[in-house]
Amino acid sequence: MHDEFKTLTKFDAGEGREGFLYSLPALEEQGIGKISRLPVSIRIVLESVLRNCDGKKVRRKDVETLANWNAKSPANAEIPFVVARIVLQDFTGVPLVVDLAAMRSAVKKLGGDPKIIEPLVPVDLVVDHSVQVDFFGSARALQLNLEMEFKRNRERYQFLKWGQQAFKTFQLIPPGIGIVHQVNLEYLAKGVLSSQPSTLNSQLFFPDTLVGTDSHTTMINGLGVVGWGVGGIEAEAGMLGQPVYFLTPQVVGVHLSGQLREGVTATDLVLHITQLLRAQKVVGKFVEFYGDGAESLPVPDRATIGNMSPEYGATMGYFPVDQESVDYLRATGRTDGQCLAFEHYFQAQKMFGMPRKGEIDYSADVDVDLADVQPSVAGPKRPQDRINLPELGKTFRALLE
Repeated sequence: MHDEFKTLTKFDAGEGREGFLYSLPALEEQGIGKISRLPVSIRIVLESVLRNCDGKKVRRKDVETLANWNAKSPANAEIPFVVARIVLQDFTGVPLVVDLAAMRSAVKKLGGDPKIIEPLVPVDLVVDHSVQVDFFGSARALQLNLEMEFKRNRERYQFLKWGQQAFKTFQLIPPGIGIVHQVNLEYLAKGVLSSQPSTLNSQLFFPDTLVGTDSHTTMINGLGVVGWGVGGIEAEAGMLGQPVYFLTPQVVGVHLSGQLREGVTATDLVLHITQLLRAQKVVGKFVEFYGDGAESLPVPDRATIGNMSPEYGATMGYFPVDQESVDYLRATGRTDGQCLAFEHYFQAQKMFGMPRKGEIDYSADVDVDLADVQPSVAGPKRPQDRINLPELGKTFRALLE
């Protein structure tokens, strides 16, 4: 274990448990940057950089550079971000498991122990993309489609079953459970993860962070989890414990105020935000939502906004962790111990609760009054081609002329 900045501290993990964490407030006390003014998304990345600072793949300078993040002109430096877990979908995930199998085969041929090839972080592969609809219009349609899926791709499922038995950190979610992003939000995400280092007598806790092999992985941002979509090579590097490298981003703060009017859905809100942010040019940037309006949104609505990050071009559409996030974990069947650890960890790091205007330095600020959002229609191809419902008739006739 490394503790380059001497920030390893104890905290109350709930239910009488004592845990350890790498403290960002302790890092700020050393005079290394105004960390309490950083966007929450940047702080979570900073915690990973701090925790994994070993002088080799993550250097002391990486921590100092990110801790001194400049909102208006971020450093032109790459961040070595070591994620806590990986999520794969079946189309892009299966080749990665094939690569691991090939590595094991090569090690065996060289006379070594093939079991040394093992993902260093938990990997979940959710089968959802390949499932086709051959049967419909009957009560047995789901069962018949699943049976056909297992027949059609029998060889692949045999291989994936081997993978689940061979690798300790690899979990397969079979078809019929749900879409990968929904499964990630409702079942896989833990908020905080923990490990048991041999040098500590208690568990080390750290934020749940991930990359996934699907652009809409950002749906998990609605729960306060940092994560986004990457290509297969980056995901494989992450599986083997290597950092995901990305340029220090700008962070656009979107201040949400007010509340949605009755009859206005999360879809209306996300189409409104997509149109707004596409005009703001947020490609390659983090977007962070905050304010009393963000606090009023339930996690499914936040997740809808996060899910559409690729449509407005941002790397992430992030909502900080607050009581709503904890309540959602509890409502979706996570244990009390897990929920308490999530809440207590973010409180100890002073990252719990929805920030208010003026508390954080953002690269750019955008204001959205939720009461201004109207029901709308969009498309047929581009979500930014949006028409407010009251203007639909007039616009439709104008387009026909």
